[in-house]
Amino acid sequence: MKIGLDFDNTIVSYDELFFALARERELIDFDFPVSKTHIRDYLRQLGQEPAWTALQGLAYGVEIGRARAFSGVVEFVQACRTQDIPLVIVSHKTRRPYFGAATDLHAAARGWLHQQGLGDVEAFFELTKEAKLARIEAAGCTHFVDDLPELLSLPGFPTTVRKILFDPLGMHEPAADVLRVANWSDIAHVLLWQSMAA
Repeated sequence: MKIGLDFDNTIVSYDELFFALARERELIDFDFPVSKTHIRDYLRQLGQEPAWTALQGLAYGVEIGRARAFSGVVEFVQACRTQDIPLVIVSHKTRRPYFGAATDLHAAARGWLHQQGLGDVEAFFELTKEAKLARIEAAGCTHFVDDLPELLSLPGFPTTVRKILFDPLGMHEPAADVLRVANWSDIAHVLLWQSMAA
């Protein structure tokens, strides 16, 4: 077994950070939902796409240190270490923000991993979705966890890899060959405890 993990919105939770950044720039009110998706949709509805793009550059770049890991992620990695189960992070991420300071987003992501005590996990940040799929296959993943159902459904997704959709809000109806999980405890149960019992 070799488990592959996506990075943004799978390992890293951005809702609180986007809320804080939007509030600091007075783009939303205090009673606005603490939700990256709601903030994005609201700013786009107002015709504020540049403001949304700028927030993304900050959140994924210089401010990423303020983002938190999803509950259970660090414990999951520790359990994999204990059981000698190899992990790899494979993410589709641009090198620079589309707007704002020319931060190296790949370096920022690696810095966040070190900050969380996850710096020893092998990580690849690919510039295209096609390169991400090729890396998942080349890395020898047997399972892959991602928050995007469209990524898991791409025609080039490796057919031998078990697809796991991380969907904490239950927003998606996955394809028949995709296992949906709501939290990292469920991921641990499926990938670690069930495999041990098998």
